[in-house]
Amino acid sequence: MEGESTVKFDRWGSPVTTTSDACISLINSYYHQVLCYGRERKVIMAAMEEDRECVLANALAALFLFSRDTSAASRHLQVAAARLGRATSYEKLLYDSVSSIMNGTDCETVVALHSKLLREFPRDLASLNRAQALCFYMGRPDLSLGLVEQQVLPENQQESYIYGMLAFPLLELGRMSDAEISARKGLEINKSDPWSQHALCHVFQYECHFREAVKFMEECSPSWIDCSSFMYTHNWWHVALCYMDGHSPLNRILDIYDRHIWAELQRDDADCAEVYLNALGLWLRVDVRGWIGYTGNRLRNLANCLLNQESWHVDWLLDLLSVWALAHIGEIPRAEDLVKSIKSRLYSMSQKKQQSLHKGVLLAEALFEYGRGDYQHAYDILGPDFNANNFKVIGASDEQLDVFNEVWYTILLNTGYTSKAIGEIEKRLQHRSGVPFLWNLLHKVLMDKIKQKTGLEIQDSAKLKLTMLQWRNL
Repeated sequence: MEGESTVKFDRWGSPVTTTSDACISLINSYYHQVLCYGRERKVIMAAMEEDRECVLANALAALFLFSRDTSAASRHLQVAAARLGRATSYEKLLYDSVSSIMNGTDCETVVALHSKLLREFPRDLASLNRAQALCFYMGRPDLSLGLVEQQVLPENQQESYIYGMLAFPLLELGRMSDAEISARKGLEINKSDPWSQHALCHVFQYECHFREAVKFMEECSPSWIDCSSFMYTHNWWHVALCYMDGHSPLNRILDIYDRHIWAELQRDDADCAEVYLNALGLWLRVDVRGWIGYTGNRLRNLANCLLNQESWHVDWLLDLLSVWALAHIGEIPRAEDLVKSIKSRLYSMSQKKQQSLHKGVLLAEALFEYGRGDYQHAYDILGPDFNANNFKVIGASDEQLDVFNEVWYTILLNTGYTSKAIGEIEKRLQHRSGVPFLWNLLHKVLMDKIKQKTGLEIQDSAKLKLTMLQWRNL
């Protein structure tokens, strides 16, 4: 009965102590926003207003506010803590998982708490989404896969969004065929699921089916209009990359940036840091390909936004890309400040986190040197055995990390390590033989080598002919 404290059930069938049916309805709306990467997660604040005593509403409101207003978030968490005596077992488990995040508990413990919750309440896909995000920032797709595959999927065989959540760790583990099957199954259940769309695009990109990826994603794009800043600009980032690797004119990439990435910053409800992340990831690829000089003031206008420290330390990958951008446009003191701040942030962490994230600091230092054109110093920092695929701990997908391998090839070529660059490029082509940029780069390197060392002309010419033949057959 409305107005009486009683146990009601949310969309997952989890028990919630509340006085309000409206509170439950709004909590369910919040779950939907989480799973569809929607723009309206603030609906959880309305749920809390409907029942200020509800532990679940207050805990989820605290989580929503955590990155926006830490004082307000703490207040809501305190309200939830004060009422745990009347909470259900589900609410207590969720409170434990949320409070562990807000208290800075180590990620392994936080994921373990989420795993405990999901063992008892395996239909809670919103908590699975949160746990998978933590696994992503730990660089542990194996752990993410275990959570969804072993604990949650058996109870959610026909549930919307579950197969996109299965597909992503599969593709991060290199199981592309399985990821494609899962993503397609997710789209059969809900063709507007942006995470399943995103996962299938990853598969197309990995397999170098760039035209197919563009066609698929552009057909899906009307369903992104209500997505969060991250999901909206990230999916368009994928489209831009597919155009880039598919030999499309630069103006198509610039058009996507202007209409779907930069324009997002003009929205009142935009999450600017999420937009910066995707924008910078695009510009670094453009720079590696030698096209940045044809893009006008776009990078400078974007980098000027990064002078404000509000965007610093929101995300490790964003910090790294920001260091490069600031150094590239000549804001050297500001770039140095950001590198120093990254180091200071690292030293404030636990010994265990320092060890795992030390690579991130090295990459920041190298990107600073690369950004200002000191390739030798960048090489010295990274060492001869750099491989971006070993840097998942910075919170980046394989596709996001791949640009740092491209930066590495550029550093090698600009420091005279031509033979090593050739070997690294050939090694990469063994895994992704349909990437035109890599063939073009290999072609250029071989041509330069022929000019410099006529003694290698016969051997290299044969290799060049093979390279060109393979390139034509893409």
